[in-house]
Amino acid sequence: MRIAVMGAGGTGGYFGAMLAHAGADVTFIARGAHLAAMRAHGLSIKSRLAGDFTVPVRATDDPSQVGPVDLVLFCVKAYDTSEAAALLHPLIETDTVVLPLQNGVDTVERIAAAIGQAHVIGGVALITSTIEEPGVIAQTAGLGKILLGEVAGGTSSRTTRLRNTLGEAGIPAELHTDIRVAMWEKFIFICAFSGVTALTRLPIGAILASPACGTLLRGVMEEVAAVARAGGIAVPDDGVERGWALAARFEPWARGSLYHDLAAGHRLELEALNGTVVRLGRDCSTPTPWNFAIYAALQPYAEGAPTA
Repeated sequence: MRIAVMGAGGTGGYFGAMLAHAGADVTFIARGAHLAAMRAHGLSIKSRLAGDFTVPVRATDDPSQVGPVDLVLFCVKAYDTSEAAALLHPLIETDTVVLPLQNGVDTVERIAAAIGQAHVIGGVALITSTIEEPGVIAQTAGLGKILLGEVAGGTSSRTTRLRNTLGEAGIPAELHTDIRVAMWEKFIFICAFSGVTALTRLPIGAILASPACGTLLRGVMEEVAAVARAGGIAVPDDGVERGWALAARFEPWARGSLYHDLAAGHRLELEALNGTVVRLGRDCSTPTPWNFAIYAALQPYAEGAPTA
């Protein structure tokens, strides 16, 4: 299986390196100092799950140099989705599958608008990992797991094949017959986990230990679940409890990607997370005050560290 990883940051870098380490034919599409470091020294992984290793990699900033592949792991930041999706065409042939592993719940539609719905399946990544320095990915928390499924529901030979390929590379993978629900269940979790760790600058262990912060965390989850149900998503009755239990299983020092980007002065995926909850809540007349508080407090940092 020929694989291209579009976006070799924390998520794409980790899963792509796991596949390459297992012998898969992987090409990374990246840019800047991270691309230069991978070309010069390979891609290094520091992982609580898989251990530490370095793999020599093929890497480029030009998808046209790669050619058609069987699988694209689409892992760019949510705010870069439309721009990156427009660059996918040289990678696509009749049976190419694109698996988005991003934050947010609307990336499938945005990718499909560029290349057609038939190529895109749904995916969820359960992992916390970041670029520690150019050429080095640090996986610090989470299950290192991928959930996937056909957007229209059910299973298929291509999703089964992909699950097996991931499993052979040491990546736990699970098929979901309603991946939309799984995507929203992660959204319930990530809006709270990422939003509250960024807002408070605290790790999840300290948040769960504080009754007030715990109330905030649960309130964010309950609002996201309410917005999902108002939009016709069949989130399970225990969806919030499942999100809470997932947060409790994370390492106590874990923080979400919004925190890591905020601390580094980088652009935030705020619009794709809590901003989307606020917007959809307004559209369906569902109150979202907890999510709005996070959105309002972080919005001045959305484009990176303020200059004044």
